[in-house]
Amino acid sequence: MRDADADAGSCRGGVDTAAAPAGGAPPAHAPGPGRDAASAARGSRMRPHIFTLSVPFPTPLEAEIAHGSLAPDAEPHQRVVGKDLTVSGRILVVRWKAEDCRLLRISVINFLDQLSLVVRTMQRFGPPVSR
Repeated sequence: MRDADADAGSCRGGVDTAAAPAGGAPPAHAPGPGRDAASAARGSRMRPHIFTLSVPFPTPLEAEIAHGSLAPDAEPHQRVVGKDLTVSGRILVVRWKAEDCRLLRISVINFLDQLSLVVRTMQRFGPPVSR
């Protein structure tokens, strides 16, 4: 499994969050050319966080079975977290898009738990019989 398009974005304590120096005053500029801390924070809230996960399976049929098992699970926060599952050959590709990085993280963790269950179940019952 690998992550492809992790958009760092900004959450409290995230990559774009500017820390105050020992003197207490916040820094004048956040990381990036020509951006102050306030504009970096405003811009990151408007830009969605995107995360893509590619999961290889031994066969295209197993990727399709996993897709069929995982796709019906609706996202609890559908208005703020979008999840799209597709199969390309033997690769299951999952793409999340979210405004809130915390909800994105929760969604990814829940998906990984479900994926683990699906993979263990497929391993337990052996290779699938062709349709």
